[in-house]
Parts: sequence; C-alpha cells; structure tokens
Amino acid sequence: MFHRKTPGESFINRQEYRDKVLGCWTGKNIGGTLGAPLEGRRELFDVTFYTQDLRGNPVPNDDLDLQLAWLRAVETNGVYHVDERILAESWLACVIGPWGEYGVARFNLANGLPPPLSGICNNEQWKNSNGAWIRSELWACLFPGEPDEAVPFAWCDACVDHAEEGIYAELFTVTLEAAAFIEHDIRKLIDISLLRIPPECRVARSVRLAVAEFEAGHDWRTARNRVVEESADLGWFQAPANIGFVIIGLLYGGGDFGRTICTAVNCGDDTDCTGATCGALLGILNGRSGIPPEWCKPIGEGIRTVAVNSFDMFLPETLDELTDRVIACKVQAESENPTLLRLTDGLTSIAPELPALLEEPAETASRVLARSSRRLEYPLPFGRFAVEFEKGPVMRPGERQKLKLSFGECLFDGRFFSVDWKLPDGWTLASGTRQRMMIRRYCTFSLEVELTAGEFPDVLCHLPLELRISDRDYPILVTVPFQLAGTVQAEHPVSSPGCWDAFDRSMARGALVAEQRREAGSGA
Repeated sequence: MFHRKTPGESFINRQEYRDKVLGCWTGKNIGGTLGAPLEGRRELFDVTFYTQDLRGNPVPNDDLDLQLAWLRAVETNGVYHVDERILAESWLACVIGPWGEYGVARFNLANGLPPPLSGICNNEQWKNSNGAWIRSELWACLFPGEPDEAVPFAWCDACVDHAEEGIYAELFTVTLEAAAFIEHDIRKLIDISLLRIPPECRVARSVRLAVAEFEAGHDWRTARNRVVEESADLGWFQAPANIGFVIIGLLYGGGDFGRTICTAVNCGDDTDCTGATCGALLGILNGRSGIPPEWCKPIGEGIRTVAVNSFDMFLPETLDELTDRVIACKVQAESENPTLLRLTDGLTSIAPELPALLEEPAETASRVLARSSRRLEYPLPFGRFAVEFEKGPVMRPGERQKLKLSFGECLFDGRFFSVDWKLPDGWTLASGTRQRMMIRRYCTFSLEVELTAGEFPDVLCHLPLELRISDRDYPILVTVPFQLAGTVQAEHPVSSPGCWDAFDRSMARGALVAEQRREAGSGA
C-alpha cells in the first residue's frame, strides 16, 4: 500500500491460503457452468442445480480463461512490472474472443490505440459492460487481505477494454475478493468495497439499492426487479445491474454455497458472470474444503477455454495446477514488496491494523480513481510523460481540442524537459510546436496546448513527438494517436445470424474433438 512503509507483520498459513485460492477457482468454474445455459436471457429463473449433462467437465468459461492471459503476463514480466501496456500485449498475443468489448479492444490495440484509449474509443456500447469485473480474481489472490495493492492492477486490467462503470465494477469486485481473505462478514465486505469506487457511480447505486432491499425485508425477486428498474437506461449486459445481482446472491444466499450462486443466476442477464463471481467469493471465504462435494463432482477439476489461444500459452490443465502457479506468483510478489501479507508454514497471524485499514478511505483508491481513460502515459528512463485528451483521440479535420501535457516522477533538479511536435501538413498547435518545462525533483509539471487537426492520410494518424531532457544529447520518440471521426463504427453492431451459426458449429466441433481425445486418453 502507498501508505505502508515497513515490512509486513501479517502472515497467512500456506495451506490455508492454498485452500482458499483453489476454492476461488473451483467456485468460479461451478458458478460459470451453472449460469452458462441461461446467459443473456432477461427473465427470472428458478434453477437449483446444473441443467446440463456435464460428464465430469466444466463448460468453457471466459470469466476464468481471460485471467490465464494475465497469468502469462505476470509469469513473464514479474508482478510489479505489469501495467496496462504489458497487459495489452498479452491481450493481443492470447485473446481470440471476437465478441463485444473483446473485439473492440483488439481492433483498437492493433490500430495503435493503447490502453486506456483502447477501452473507451469505439466502445460506447460495451465500455460499461461485464467483461472486466469477471476477471478480478487473479489480482485478489495475488494480494490476499490487501485490496489497496490489488486495485491498481485491476484498473490496468479493466482499462484495456472498458471505461467508467466497467472499470469501477472491477475495482469493486477485486476489493470484495481480496478483503475476503481476512474479513468474513459479507456486509462488511460490501462496505469496504464501496470505499474504493466513486459513491455517485452507477455500480455503487446498484449495490446500495440491493443492500437496502435486503435490509427492508423484501424478497430477492423484488430486489432484482428494483435493480433492473434502476439500471434500465443503461440496457442489458451492463455492469451496474449485474454487480447488483451478485450482491443479491451474496446477501440472500446467507452463506449457503448453492443458494448463493443459484440466486445470482436466477436474476438473469449475464448469468455465467454473476454465478461465477459469487462462487469465487464463497470459495475464498470457505476454501475448497467448504464447497459442497455435490457441486464439485459433476464438473471435475479441468479447465476449458473459449476466449484465449490455447496453442501459445502453456495453459494450466487443472485447477490444482492453476492454483500452484498463482501461489508461485504470490511468492514472487512478496520478494518484490516485503510489506505484503506473507505466506508462512506456521499459524495465520493478522496484525490488528490490517483489518482496520480495510475500513478506511483508501489513499490508493483515490489515486487510481484520479486516472483518466483519456490520458496516455509514457514511462521514460528519467520520468513519466503523459498526454491527456480533452475529448478523446477521435477528431475531424479543422476540429480543435485542448491537450494537457505533464511530466513528473523525475529524480533530477534544475533541468528542462522539452516536447517537440513533428506535425503533418495542415496540423497546428496554437502555442507552437515546442513546449518546455522546468523540472523539480518529485514534482509534476503540466501545461495545456490547443491542437487543430489537419487532413488524415488514413483512418489513424500518429503524431510523432521528440522528448528531451536538458542533460541528454538524444531524443526519445513517442507518438500520439488520432482517429478520423466517422471512419469506425462499433457502437451498435448488428450480428449476422449465419456467421454466429457457423461460429457455434465450429465451437461444437472443437468441443467434440476435445471430448473424443479425453475419452481416448482415459481408455488407454
């Protein structure tokens, strides 16, 4: 945490931690499998158990397998070296899902719109949706009991393909799950998580409404309908309502595993996501040993993927393998940050100040929430440069926009930092093409410029900048991307039924081949 400077004095027993992490992934698989057949339907349901013939296997679960792309990034780079740019590269290398925000993010990234721009550009329909908060468990498991360490990673994760409510939703769930390693009261966990998101945001409104309905003694169906009404203007498949359904499942489930995940799924909409998140949280709270065996046996211990490239990722084959790899990353994080809660072969021992910190307004969260989806950051050897768009990187020829340039995190005093723009013909800056800032150690300096767009040679135009510091003889080159307005339409896509039918047939064939291979292997 930003405000903790001394080595950690809290410890969690290694086997207890392993049981909770394995419980997290098991609950994720169970809830996702339960909800999968009902995904996208908007009516109330009354399921009490699996409705599929599972034959010992879970269904493919993008809620889990997207996190395998993040696991690859963490294992390759080290925990504290991961940021939104690293995650974006892992996304391009690993994520193949073409739908919704996943497809938008891939298009944006491939065309030079890095995160967080990749999550907000061309993404009006999906920026507030569910694709980010469903993959928060990895960060929670890496930072058990310390959500303020997990929250910055959750922001970097979510901004790849979301903005605004889509980001707030993941900050909420990662806090809920990380805090659950040391706090077991669900009502307290909800309050702790609300401290890490803006109180006026739509996710917070849905959560508070679900809590109010529960405390008023209304049944879960009434609570669900009230949440739907509150979020009606956003439409379906959006984070605020579905986070509300998660809270309904947790509160009305009363700690019972089956009742919790079934209540969340029975609310409808993004049912695999709500069921999976409820299952993961109860798995953390109670461990794998606390999940009823009748829910574990039908799906087995395997992992089935749908949204990632399984040929280039060294994927874990079982939940046990995934758990052990997460534990290895947790140990690595401890070596990088000695203030963390640490694994021990001895007894779990939580310092009194750690639970107390959970209930304080979080300094880390405030810093994270100050980040903008319209701000591009460029780490430099001698500091950090940033460009923040007044409106965003989408412009028309002749359109004007203010840009905020800033430079900070420098260890030097008494130097100049300069920015030289190499503008194409027709592009102009009201203040000229060179800006200079006086540098003071540990301070951030900023200034505003007004840019007028010229003609676009293509759909995207990348403006080159030369960045210099006064005692260096060489420039560092970066580019600032702009997209021609009206050339990309992704806000309201219309799916081709024939295309999706072909995709479904392809997925079914793949599942059949995989099943035949498993049967052949077991027969041998």
